Amino acid sequence: MDYENKLVLAPMVRVGTLPFRLLAAEYGADITYGEEIIDHKMLKCERRVNECIGTTDFVEKGTENVVFRTCNQERNQVVFQMGTSDAVRALAAAQIVCKDVAAVDINMGCPKSFSVSGGMGAALLTKPELIHDILTTLRRNLDIPVTCKIRLLKSSQDTVELARRIEKTGVSALAVHGRKVADRPRDPAKWNEIADIVAALSIPVIANGDVFEYDDFQRIKIATGASSVMVARGALWNASIFSPKGKVHWEDVKREYVRKSILWDNDVKSTKQTLKEMIMHYSCLELPEGKAVIKAENLADLAQLYGEEKYYQFVADNRSVDRL
Repeated sequence: MDYENKLVLAPMVRVGTLPFRLLAAEYGADITYGEEIIDHKMLKCERRVNECIGTTDFVEKGTENVVFRTCNQERNQVVFQMGTSDAVRALAAAQIVCKDVAAVDINMGCPKSFSVSGGMGAALLTKPELIHDILTTLRRNLDIPVTCKIRLLKSSQDTVELARRIEKTGVSALAVHGRKVADRPRDPAKWNEIADIVAALSIPVIANGDVFEYDDFQRIKIATGASSVMVARGALWNASIFSPKGKVHWEDVKREYVRKSILWDNDVKSTKQTLKEMIMHYSCLELPEGKAVIKAENLADLAQLYGEEKYYQFVADNRSVDRL
């Protein structure tokens, strides 16, 4: 995995599943992060090769609940992001999936209560010894790159000091969201503080925050000096943000996402969540399309809504991806 001059899809809960990752990659994303998976959850999984659709699934034992799904097509670009608060547990979870992904990333920036209350995400930012323990344990025992994603601390000096400690663990890269834990999405990202981190480190830094157009990739690189750029909301609203040819109309992006969700048998709740986020940016869920998405009970309903009934039937008739 090379972290120089890359366009990166950020990890997004219930969004960063296989169809959306492949959609972003099709438009030009070089590296795609999966949604955060908690180590406890991964430890309950077993690896299964799904020959019917051509995927590798990590399924919760005793159920049909797919916790993480990937495929050979994204083998060299997908990053498995994990939520953890324990080095031994993190390693055990990473070892389950490490042969099927390009890298493992530890979430150290999520401010949501479900993550922080478990000592994960942004809670790790105040525990540098634990950070060191987790990252060094993974680095010493895995044959693939290990990275982490952080938020800014109260002062730029504090963040730089933490970033230096992280660098000493031997991680391959560091992703930095240019907001503090208390900041809201509407608050502007602090590109200048990301620049302070870049200046202090020798490993690649991936800058994240306020990237909504293709031109913003170059703007944030110039402003921060970062090696690569990561985008979350900008990609969620229109995954073709990664295309140097310019954005594709959002209606076409939605339809292509639905087609990929059908092809890779994505969980309908995840598909609906992503579509709702797309719709809310450009329109309103109270309009007919939004109401229909909310009402949809399965992928067949969504196929009908977006005029992809023939494609849905074609996939159903030719269930092996190799034959499509």
